[in-house]
Amino acid sequence: MSSTPSHAGRWLVLVAVMLAFLPVVLDMTILHVAVPTLTQALGASSTQVLWIIDIYPLLMAGLLVPMGTLADRVGNRRILLVGLTLFGIASALAAFAPNAPLLIGARMLLALGGSMIMPCVLGIIRRTFEDDAERAMALGLWGTVGAAGAAIGPLIGGALLEHFWWGSVFLINVPVMLIVAPACYLLLPRAEVTSPGKWAIGQALLLIAGMISLVYAIKAGFGGKHSLPVVLVVLLFGMAMLGLFARKQLNSSEPMLDLSLFSRPAIVAGMIMAVVATGALAGVELTLAQELQYVLDKSPLQAGIFMIPIMAAAAVGGPVAGYLSNLLGLRIVASASMFASSLALAYLALSDFHHPGVMVPLMLAVLGLMLSIGLTASSIAIMGAVEAERGGAAGSLEATGYELGTGIGITVFGVFMSAVFGHTVVVPAGLSPEQSAQAAESIGDTYLVAQQLSPEQAEALISAGKAAFTATHSVLLSTSAGLIGALAVLVLIMLAGYREKGGAHH
Repeated sequence: MSSTPSHAGRWLVLVAVMLAFLPVVLDMTILHVAVPTLTQALGASSTQVLWIIDIYPLLMAGLLVPMGTLADRVGNRRILLVGLTLFGIASALAAFAPNAPLLIGARMLLALGGSMIMPCVLGIIRRTFEDDAERAMALGLWGTVGAAGAAIGPLIGGALLEHFWWGSVFLINVPVMLIVAPACYLLLPRAEVTSPGKWAIGQALLLIAGMISLVYAIKAGFGGKHSLPVVLVVLLFGMAMLGLFARKQLNSSEPMLDLSLFSRPAIVAGMIMAVVATGALAGVELTLAQELQYVLDKSPLQAGIFMIPIMAAAAVGGPVAGYLSNLLGLRIVASASMFASSLALAYLALSDFHHPGVMVPLMLAVLGLMLSIGLTASSIAIMGAVEAERGGAAGSLEATGYELGTGIGITVFGVFMSAVFGHTVVVPAGLSPEQSAQAAESIGDTYLVAQQLSPEQAEALISAGKAAFTATHSVLLSTSAGLIGALAVLVLIMLAGYREKGGAHH
């Protein structure tokens, strides 16, 4: 017997899982505009701010594969419902966190819930839509929700901060979960094909420990907070854990992560695209949100509105990508979208945001559209290269690419931003050494230090910070433009052998 629902039922299932997926994506970006408010309210250091934003995608990146395989064993519906419940509880805890460490803890719990939701959504879509064209459409719609959710995150965040305290950006998830969880409970088919075998918790822990140590080392190394020996020890530990994990996967009769999937060029290309495109999107949004609020003195809501072109265009990218891939072939679409993104970034790097005119919003729109087309193309490449029963494994792989991209994007942008800012900023005379050091950490710290100074000194310090940040954002955007340009060429080469119809059959 087939567990595939009827035609109408299929699209209802899609609606239910997309609703489940929405808050998870919202939470990736809703904090971007809240950073300045949150920094000032909790008196958080720049390292704490990075952890508050980052612990969510990073933990999720480590948890997605284990949760994806767990869902294949236990059933997507069950894991999804548990994830939704956890996510709702964690949102309430985050909203009322009294200080930075407790907020980081609540974000960890959010990541656990989110990591249960994400792979299940992709697994359910892969199992529900057997037909290639229908699946491309369903993945396109899923991509739209993902892009639109990540896109309206800053807008919703801005609107909430206009009227409420910073905790409201988390509290909003609670009513959403109260609607979504019952909907999923009712709509999702109870009968599921699960894969037999036990779930290896040890392997999961190796993967999580490896991922987090690696990223922590990147953060600590560039942030210059820790001595080199400490960073190297953490880095080596992370690599050892991941190496051990890979060895276990290759020798196990029931591996958690099917490393043989990486023998397919389409999957590798899809993964690289997912990591780089989400990384660029997250990094650019974070940089922009800070530039608009700290340098141009916009409110969180105005910053959200300024970023609408990225958002709106990203929302259309999914279906457009599905359509274009069927028309022109995936290889052309994937490569061209990356190339166009890099041109848009290069233009934005040289733009003056004080006088945006028509071209800045236009280029923001091009960037959003192209990165979103690239992301959906990566999805089609990965999901088209596997058989249905390995959908959960491929889905968790792809979602790992997204989360890793976001986590690494925010880490690298944040750390790089801090470094460039520290070198560029010219702190005015008359500050104590401690104040000078803190003010050069990040533009958020510049504002925190300015609160302790006389009005004249504060004004001098803030204008120095603004000038330095504008220079910093140009360096960041032009660097990412170069990276994505290189990626366009790489994808063109890697997808050379990709056969459009039935890319899975060798």
